Amino acid sequence: MSVQSEAGRQATAAPTASTAPIDAPAIELRGISKAFGPVQANKDISITVKKGTVHGIIGENGAGKSTLMSILYGFYKADAGTIHIKGQEVQIADSQAAISAGIGMVFQHFKLVENFTVLENVILGAEDGGLLKPSLAKARTLLKQLSDEYQLSVDPDALIEDLSVGHQQRVEILKALYRQADILILDEPTGVLTPAEADHLFRILEGLKEQGKTIILITHKLREIMEITDTVSVMRRGEMTATVQTADTTPEDLAELMVGRKVLLHVEKKPATPGAQILEIENLHVVDEQGVERVKGIDLHVRAGEILGICGVAGNGQTELLEVLGGYQNGTGTIRLNGEEIDLTGKNSDGQSRRARGISHVPEDRHDEGLILNFQAWENMVFGYHHAPEYQKNRFLMDNAAIKAMTQESMTKFDVRPPNPKLEAKSFSGGNQQKIVLAREIERNPDLLLIGQPTRGVDIGAIEFIHQQIVHLRDAGKAILLVSVELDEILSLSDRIAVMFDGKIMGERLPSETNEGELGLMMAGIAEENPGEAGQ
Repeated sequence: MSVQSEAGRQATAAPTASTAPIDAPAIELRGISKAFGPVQANKDISITVKKGTVHGIIGENGAGKSTLMSILYGFYKADAGTIHIKGQEVQIADSQAAISAGIGMVFQHFKLVENFTVLENVILGAEDGGLLKPSLAKARTLLKQLSDEYQLSVDPDALIEDLSVGHQQRVEILKALYRQADILILDEPTGVLTPAEADHLFRILEGLKEQGKTIILITHKLREIMEITDTVSVMRRGEMTATVQTADTTPEDLAELMVGRKVLLHVEKKPATPGAQILEIENLHVVDEQGVERVKGIDLHVRAGEILGICGVAGNGQTELLEVLGGYQNGTGTIRLNGEEIDLTGKNSDGQSRRARGISHVPEDRHDEGLILNFQAWENMVFGYHHAPEYQKNRFLMDNAAIKAMTQESMTKFDVRPPNPKLEAKSFSGGNQQKIVLAREIERNPDLLLIGQPTRGVDIGAIEFIHQQIVHLRDAGKAILLVSVELDEILSLSDRIAVMFDGKIMGERLPSETNEGELGLMMAGIAEENPGEAGQ
């Protein structure tokens, strides 16, 4: 253990009951500023978080929310300002010091070792001495107590890689509680959860609050803010613009505070005027590498000028459907594009062949499948299309100047911030990364756009923009197959809705003739298929 870490913990021990003022806030940040070179991430931010409350922090991507929380958790050191925990000023030199001060953090991308058990992950870094056996025995007892008390039931002997995303998040919360956290920071906690998992998380947070824990919730989802928080603070461009009681505000007011202008929270679009059938799927089956059938004989179609929304709990075949259509995965059955059959298993079944046929694909996971994060924006903007004649100088060299000019134009059109083609993809916020992927695929003028989770981890301003681009493409006569776990997104964007459960289509509905309740039942495999009228 480093001397610095040890000194940090000693310097930031949480105030004791005898020294902490009774009515002191759980956290108080005063005049916090942080710059990264010329970029002012946080500017003179002050915020007070009361004990035993859920305090939301919202703002667009790049507003400075995560930087502020990283300062509180010891990942960054503020250039100016002070941190007060339970009424006393503390110096948080690193994350160990934050933990000693009673602060725990659950990150959007979990910090778990996938081939370790739940129990091993919980005690990792918090072992009692050099012998693991006593530590594991002690942790098992305490883990059961915590699981029972906070409804965080997880099998302590399960491997992380075998758990659902929702259960992995519970492990992260248990890690923080095991380290005796009184203050819990959650960064975009529902970004990878299904609606049912998100509802369960909210029940857990309510239980934590009832036990006196203080929770800071970083999210861009206004519905969650209104549902779970007591107080909400709004950040914009590195500054704190407002702190209000949740009961005294509205989603519309919060959106305007976040973006600095009025924001449309509902998609405005004209009724669809479907044309010719672009995509036809008949009896499609997909078997994964483990021999498990993921798609079980589905039939679908999408017409020009319409959006077919596919909803379902994650893991019910939607991902595999997109992968087959995008050329990432083999399948059996029949797929036709513009009346011509597509190869599902041969040499013309890859992504390049799909793009040549007029299919563009915005994958569900932009980090793993949509971008190479260490490459610059102009390089990412041409992936999959680098063989196009307009980007070739000759048979051996690409015309990089032409690619950079195209990238600059696309970044401006799609409002990518900052509009710098030479910036590495990892340096953009999640919303701007998504815009890069969307620009690359939409600007190819596809006949069919496949788009998975279009606004996952994206802030309210970018969501509005992305939805508008999808609708514009539909109105230009293109066919769009949309997969999303966000039911409000499916209902507002789709012209028709198909529900998947266990690799099958449970049924189709028109948005005007259904609701979240009915769709939720179908997603759970409860409702029977209502074959009929939708889309006929």
